[in-house]
Amino acid sequence: MTVALMWEARATEGRGAELLTWARRQALAVEPVRRETFRAPQDRVLVITWWEASYDDSGIPELPDPPGDLVTRQVHRWRFESAGEG
Repeated sequence: MTVALMWEARATEGRGAELLTWARRQALAVEPVRRETFRAPQDRVLVITWWEASYDDSGIPELPDPPGDLVTRQVHRWRFESAGEG
């Protein structure tokens, strides 16, 4: 089964580039099948990682929280399982 983990944070105003760099530098204990990083208005950064694992697998590593002065709110995290093609 494929599981996708989504990690989204909003940087303190004007620090979006710094948050993006921080997120890109975060290594995981195990490499995912795929990893993509996105940015959006309001200095938001989104990281999606894909894993071959079950939905409730507690061993999937997650990105940590960034330093508190770099973000405006708590990191949002979601977990999804693949619903297949189509």
